[in-house]
Amino acid sequence: MKTICATARVGPDRTLTVQVPDDVPAGEHRIVVFIDDATSAGAADLPLPVHEAGLVSPNPSLRREDIYGDDGR
Repeated sequence: MKTICATARVGPDRTLTVQVPDDVPAGEHRIVVFIDDATSAGAADLPLPVHEAGLVSPNPSLRREDIYGDDGR
């Protein structure tokens, strides 16, 4: 799976045109489209970094002893 952040153009006939990077092969692809209603003219689209950490434990605890260990620090 590849994530592409791009600006797309919707034509008057409601077709969507997106330029993809060169490493995306030609052919059919499954895509997800997210329409951001808060776009403003002239604003630069800056991609934000994404970090998926997941859970360290299936049952995370916020108890002080569990966070800091036996010495309390």
